[in-house]
Amino acid sequence: MLKRLLFFSLLVVLAITLYFNPNFKTILAGVAILLFGMIMLEEGFKVFTKGPLQKILKNATNKLYKSIAAGALVTAFIQSSSLVSVITISFISAGLITLSGGLGLIFGANIGTTATAWLVAGFGLKIKISSLAMPVLIFGLIFSFQKKKSFKGIGNVLAGLGFFFLGIFYMKEGFDVFKDHIDLTQFAVTGFLGAVIYTGLGIMITTILQSSSATLALILTALAAQQIEYENALALAIGANVGTTITAILGSLGSNVAGKRLAGGHFVFNILTGVVALLFIFPLARLVNNIADIFHISETDFTLKLAIFHTIFNLLGVLLMIPFLGKLEKLLISVFKEKADKEIDEPKYLNESVLEFPSSAITALFNESKYLYQNAIFKIVAHGLNIHRNDIKSDEKIKKIIHKSTEDMHVNIEELYYHKVKTIYGEILKYATIIQNDLKLNKKQNKTVTDIKTANRKMVEIIKDVRELNKNVTFSLTIGNPHLLKEYDGFRKKVTKVLRVIYLFRTEEDSSEFALKLAALKSEAKEHIRISNQSIDALIRKDLISAEMASSLFNDYSNVNDMIKKLISVAELLYGENDNLFETHEQLQVNQ
Repeated sequence: MLKRLLFFSLLVVLAITLYFNPNFKTILAGVAILLFGMIMLEEGFKVFTKGPLQKILKNATNKLYKSIAAGALVTAFIQSSSLVSVITISFISAGLITLSGGLGLIFGANIGTTATAWLVAGFGLKIKISSLAMPVLIFGLIFSFQKKKSFKGIGNVLAGLGFFFLGIFYMKEGFDVFKDHIDLTQFAVTGFLGAVIYTGLGIMITTILQSSSATLALILTALAAQQIEYENALALAIGANVGTTITAILGSLGSNVAGKRLAGGHFVFNILTGVVALLFIFPLARLVNNIADIFHISETDFTLKLAIFHTIFNLLGVLLMIPFLGKLEKLLISVFKEKADKEIDEPKYLNESVLEFPSSAITALFNESKYLYQNAIFKIVAHGLNIHRNDIKSDEKIKKIIHKSTEDMHVNIEELYYHKVKTIYGEILKYATIIQNDLKLNKKQNKTVTDIKTANRKMVEIIKDVRELNKNVTFSLTIGNPHLLKEYDGFRKKVTKVLRVIYLFRTEEDSSEFALKLAALKSEAKEHIRISNQSIDALIRKDLISAEMASSLFNDYSNVNDMIKKLISVAELLYGENDNLFETHEQLQVNQ
């Protein structure tokens, strides 16, 4: 309600301003055209960069210098730090990249935004940009009408560039006309107080425009038209940098705790960079003058000087933050904590931010399914057999584990399902449905999502199998029939062996040996489902077990083999070779 009220209030203020002061029309129209151009640029680049861009960003986060360089280069190329921020938050929420790698990308993106200042100052304001914008727009629109997605992408990029330059032209023209009526330099405030006031104004403008690049273009065109003082323009640029954190904060609202940590890191970085730049604004301005002298830049070329200043303080911010990256990471982890001791487990990786891209969405599904399998299914199956998980993970002989595990663990399978599985399982199915219906997937990705849904359904079936088995295992431990106990110990031994091999399959670096073992155990389980258990037949013939015991044994014999088959099938899907999400999406883009 408050957001809607603010929105309509802004519209009213804008209408009143345009009515009583028509001179603003050209400037504001220029801002609108430039923003529209940036939106088209972003949409155009999305067509080409989804597969390759995501792959670059994912692979560049293992080293800090690589993640900073990747963030800077990608942002400079696509002219959108917001897109890089959204992708990074989406990836970190899905568990694709680490927090430190994500912070490196955000640091780099801040450096990459300086390309806008150089583009506008060094090119957009030096020539008659409208003469270039018009033909670019024409070709852009021609390409946009094509059916092929790659051509549409080229069209959006060209049209975006055309609107971007046209917006600069109208902003410049607007300020040239505007200065004949009102001289904005009369509102200049000198000294440190002026720097503080104009930094705040820069934050406010960027918050409204939701784009630091658009704010910088506005500052540069106003500076070129001599409508603001150079000193105040420097402070506005600092404010624009700080104001861009709003995009990251808004983008993290629908993310998990990992996404919120990244947005928090972005906020801390930009605030500290802004504070340092503000405190040292005058020494930095003198440094810019010295650099301008070295490169023979005119003393009155304030737009190029502003571009130099913007680059220096962003680089300075990154250099200052690198030594404290570890401490920043620890701070963010301590501030944004995982919700512990919850009565009902909730998804760890699934949230709205992962739905930005097919690769991050599918990866989140995979990671959530792995999380469910490792932390819930493994526990429920082990405890259902009255065996501790640490024993399964140990090197102790399975026969010895079975022999010592004779105490009833008093496990309530229904309660564990309700607290550990039900909510996460429901969210996995919900997100899988959204991904298949709302995102553009290729056939391979669509099949992957279907396989994940099948794997999760099998996990729930495993719990049902364990529930029945648990009752009879506990009964065999207390009834005092050694023949019945031996049979159920045999069942426990088989399942425990499978759980141990699965554990090694998912944790060992070279898992090929355990993959072969799982395949053999799966084949064995399939064969056992088809044939009867001769030992149970012998017990019946010798009248060593009751008819009721025999019925339970036959049912559990079938259930155990079926459960083993399901446990292995799920493990093969979740921990096999599935690192093709980026490649398949990239192939989709190429084919289209």
